[in-house]
Amino acid sequence: MSNEKTNKDFKEKMITYFKGVKTEWSKVSWPTRKQVVVETVIVLIVVSFFTLVVYFMDIIFKALLGLIK
Repeated sequence: MSNEKTNKDFKEKMITYFKGVKTEWSKVSWPTRKQVVVETVIVLIVVSFFTLVVYFMDIIFKALLGLIK
């Protein structure tokens, strides 16, 4: 009997949880496709820029450390 009650409580909690998820899901303000594309491109540009900066700093420091022999 206790096991049945536990299963019933679990099912009720899951139903309540998913009802809450559905309610919150409808409140989400989703970005437009254009906004997602533009922001993704901006992120890729910034990441590429900083990747190049770190790469060139690495080359410069290797050259400077090569002079210390």
